Amino acid sequence: MYNLHLSPEQLEIRDTVRAFVTREIRPVVLKADRLDVRDRTLPMHLLGEASRLGLRTLALSEDNGGIGADALTSCIVAEELAAGDADIAAILAETSRISHLIFDRVMSQAERDRLMPKFLADDRAQLAFADREAETDTRLGVNYHRAAAPASVILASATQAGNGDWVIAARKSGVANAPIACLFAVTVKIAGRAGDSVLLVPADAPGVIVTAHDKPWPHGTCGEVTFADCRVPAGNLLGENAATLLRAADGRSVPLAQAINLGIGRAAYEAAVDYARLRIQGGRPLIEHQAIATKLADIAIRLEVARAAVWQAAWAADHPEAVADRSLSDLPLTTVAQVFVSDAIVKATKDAAEIFGAMGVMRDMPLQKYLHDARVCQHVGDGNREARLRIAEHIAGFRRGAAAMAAE
Repeated sequence: MYNLHLSPEQLEIRDTVRAFVTREIRPVVLKADRLDVRDRTLPMHLLGEASRLGLRTLALSEDNGGIGADALTSCIVAEELAAGDADIAAILAETSRISHLIFDRVMSQAERDRLMPKFLADDRAQLAFADREAETDTRLGVNYHRAAAPASVILASATQAGNGDWVIAARKSGVANAPIACLFAVTVKIAGRAGDSVLLVPADAPGVIVTAHDKPWPHGTCGEVTFADCRVPAGNLLGENAATLLRAADGRSVPLAQAINLGIGRAAYEAAVDYARLRIQGGRPLIEHQAIATKLADIAIRLEVARAAVWQAAWAADHPEAVADRSLSDLPLTTVAQVFVSDAIVKATKDAAEIFGAMGVMRDMPLQKYLHDARVCQHVGDGNREARLRIAEHIAGFRRGAAAMAAE
């Protein structure tokens, strides 16, 4: 049964994260002098505090030292964190996602015993997925209704030394979390092994060179990672389905990015409501003026419908059997949520900024930050044009497949 009645545990987690954001995150990231110079420096101490709350390992199973949150709970937390700061939300969401996939789903127990204790012991330890390569990133979007080239776009290679170690030669670009990651999951080609393989590489391994991007990364932090004849133990090779799981290219993955987008819009809406109650115009608060009230109502409607799209996609990720038995649409619901939510939140943040009048575009006000972050969500990754084409392919019955989508 499709049920979005939150459990007592989910409500407690949401309220705890909301209180943490209000008490710790917002006073730091929304300082006027920080906003005025567009300072996006990561407040590392806040990442540590969030980790001690369990948010870094939110989706990791309890047996492996995490909280074991399902997709819906993870999205609720991502929204709450993004209502404070999208950068913090993006970093923690990526680490939580990767930790669940590699430690819970593709590692052997021996690999977990060897690699997981160090990750759990360090509150500053983040994870990164190194997949994209600038040399082969020549995609012009979705090649609509045409099969992707069968050859892999991965040029990175790994060969096995005489002692069994893997030797990696690779250069990966656009790696989220790279400057602060302690462990990289790296896609490589291995001779004689079908498809793309994934090797785990500690950040302190010889031959790992991380270069942080100078230009602002959309959300979180990012960099280029070079693996120059980098050696890792033979046991660091993950299972054959690791690349497919980490790429999450089927449009049915946990909609964490969409939840972060929703949190950005909610922060803008809450700021607009607070200002409309405070600002007096014509002898009464702005919120009592019909034009302002209807604009706020429109923002609230967009947020509620966007949340419904995110929660439905998250529930479907938790209950794939609901798609199989036709209880839910078989459309790629996470991709559907991406398109709708990103467009709706851009409109919502613009309307929220308009309620502030000229103050809405001042650099020391948070609205300019929310507008920037909302625009990023609209264009990050393949962007909405390509996302619509993927949905159109599904409607037409064209099955591209996760591997082909990743290689296109």
